[in-house]
Amino acid sequence: MPKQPKELRLGSSKSSRSAAESKPRAPRPAAQAKSTAARARPAAPTEARASAKTTRTKARAAKPAPPPPAQAPAAPRRDRRRKVPEALRLRALSAALTVGDLERSIHFYVEGLGFSVKERWERDGRLMGVMLLAGTCELGLSQDDWAKGRDRVKGVGVRLYAETAQSLEVIATRAREHGIAVQGPKMASWGVRMVEVEDPDGFKVTIHRAR
Repeated sequence: MPKQPKELRLGSSKSSRSAAESKPRAPRPAAQAKSTAARARPAAPTEARASAKTTRTKARAAKPAPPPPAQAPAAPRRDRRRKVPEALRLRALSAALTVGDLERSIHFYVEGLGFSVKERWERDGRLMGVMLLAGTCELGLSQDDWAKGRDRVKGVGVRLYAETAQSLEVIATRAREHGIAVQGPKMASWGVRMVEVEDPDGFKVTIHRAR
């Protein structure tokens, strides 16, 4: 079979491609056409949305604010300065007695009544004073230095009052066992039971039952 010329073969190939391109295309499916139309739809302008938002904001801002609630008139300030001097406020109170024989007085209060020794003070090795403790109450005893004379009278017009929740019978019995003269237990004129004792220097002590 005789070969065709080169020019003829090239022309025949180009003609085939041109014929294929000139054929009408098949119609696209409906879903694909709808999707394409949606992509081709222009979006709403950004400026329009911003304008609508600004209009709504201005409309809200134009509404008048409610009036503030009525306030009651302020109360007049009180003068906090004290009209009278402030009263004294204490946390504790204790008595101190000057005695003629410190060791004898310690025996009376510690052994006879049941106090305990909280503190001791000495001078040049000699005991000069003690602080006694009974519950939360303190009683100081100090040795007389006789600077005001050995005939100095003690205990005149002085009485110590103490309150307890303990049995007065037990307190009285203990005191008598140590040679202390005890009055009571008995009823006081103000309606409480009490016992009375007198220490070696004449200081009187009344112990009464708590109501």
